[in-house]
Amino acid sequence: QYLLIGFGIVLFYILLLSISEHLNFDGAYWISCSAVMILISLYTQSMFRRIKITLLIATILTTLYIFFYSLLQLQDYSLLMGSIGLFIILAITMYMTRNIDWYKDESVKEIQD
Repeated sequence: QYLLIGFGIVLFYILLLSISEHLNFDGAYWISCSAVMILISLYTQSMFRRIKITLLIATILTTLYIFFYSLLQLQDYSLLMGSIGLFIILAITMYMTRNIDWYKDESVKEIQD
């Protein structure tokens, strides 16, 4: 599943390159972005069969592609915006995973029960 979604993300760049040969970059970007977001969202829906997770994944993808597009448009400030964006993503990830016990051994719990 990870591999198929990874191929979908790589396909974005191939679509962008091939479509931008015939259209302007902005149009090619949004067509490629939309195609990949729909593809991954539908695949997520078929895997989890829960609309909440599908909408979450679609929202995350939309946010990321908008962020990447804005980085491409802000040529002078792209490094600054990229660094701030990565900092925010890392902070959110650290906050969301703060209560996970990474060293918890599930097999010991099953034996004790």
